[in-house]
Amino acid sequence: MVARERKAAGAGTLVGQAVTIQAGPERPADGTVPSEQRALPVLQSVAPRLRVPTETGSVGARKRMPQPEYVPAPLGERPHSVQIGEWLERLNTTSLLELGGAADGVRQRLHPDGVVSYIADRNINYTNLCVTDCRFCAFYRRPKDAEAYVLSYADVARKVAEAKALGAVQILMQGGHNPYLPLDWYLGLLRHIKEQEPVHVHGFSASEIELLVRVSKLPLDELLRQLKDAGLDSMPGAGAEILVDRVRDVIAPKKIDSSRWLEIHEAAHEVGLHTTATMMYGVGETWADRLEHLLRLRHSQARSAAAGHAGRYTAFIAWSFQPSQTEMQDWELELGTGMDYLRLTALSRLVLDNFENLQVSYVTQGPKLAQIALRFGANDFGSLMLEENVVSATGIDFIMPESELRRIIEDAGFTPRRRYQDYRLVADGDRGCPCCAWRGRAVEEEATS
Repeated sequence: MVARERKAAGAGTLVGQAVTIQAGPERPADGTVPSEQRALPVLQSVAPRLRVPTETGSVGARKRMPQPEYVPAPLGERPHSVQIGEWLERLNTTSLLELGGAADGVRQRLHPDGVVSYIADRNINYTNLCVTDCRFCAFYRRPKDAEAYVLSYADVARKVAEAKALGAVQILMQGGHNPYLPLDWYLGLLRHIKEQEPVHVHGFSASEIELLVRVSKLPLDELLRQLKDAGLDSMPGAGAEILVDRVRDVIAPKKIDSSRWLEIHEAAHEVGLHTTATMMYGVGETWADRLEHLLRLRHSQARSAAAGHAGRYTAFIAWSFQPSQTEMQDWELELGTGMDYLRLTALSRLVLDNFENLQVSYVTQGPKLAQIALRFGANDFGSLMLEENVVSATGIDFIMPESELRRIIEDAGFTPRRRYQDYRLVADGDRGCPCCAWRGRAVEEEATS
């Protein structure tokens, strides 16, 4: 069993005590396997990056995919082609600093208080078993892989308890596309969390939701309602990659297409779930592809608003592809540079004028570049990430303590503030996340007792 201790002492830390963080599932002393985990692969550590890749280790380390030829669509064949052309013209005729200055002006207009927010949470990857075979992923394992795992309910609850002891206000829960897990497993997990360790659950990407639609054979809206009723509070924007199907056919041909990704998020908005949106760039796409992605998100947000949906996209986050230990490791790609990241951050802030928040990705870009991005339109520093397994499976790991994160924000001239998933700021005396379904029930029960 791998275990780490995070010392939480001194200014800016989460709590004044040491909390042991255990990396993997723990079986009862009698060796029995919990009922929800029987006949499913089990792994004793969920941090394969801590070990040298073995024959049964990283999929990318032992499997190489020849690089397919990517032919971008002509501008005239793209959705929103006129707007893409206009933004390409601005991109090609505006210096980086001018673009950044314009984006910073938008940030100041939307967030005049000078606050840069962040959230304390833990990423819990409940399974790494996946049959979608994304060529950019170093985290997943195939069903018969010796390192494939599924966490038990008790494992997840323990991780939640550890995170809450460190001050976390939510968990981000995502996993591989595991066809062996029925809908009842997910509903039971959500109920178990709410009963045993109530916390905001920001969970399940659109592609995971699509798998559940197929496994359960339920309509999308009914599936989302059942997940929400069981305890799902919001949805992450993972799985977007680049919302251009020509690109997706190269890097993840088995994954849902871009229109379905947008449809699932808008359906989540309709049932009252907030979601986020993301972009993973540097996989061989063009700037026209990136702009098509941004404009499709902008129009998706507009559709949800026009329909009067209770949910919306709360934030946009972009990060660069990390090729190490993936099937794409040896491809000849123009990986995103620091200048690309700043240009994309500024462009995102300008294009996504109906998105209130723009988040940096210090996990992939490093803290210094993320700090600069705060002057290129970003207003949120993301998560403290008490645990992260997907990006770090590629060898990139910029996780930092809260005191360092706050110092970086302050050095950039901003005021750091903790937040909840819906971007309300944490206040003294809060009893928990005010947007959680479990909190609403708890308040009602308290009022009637």
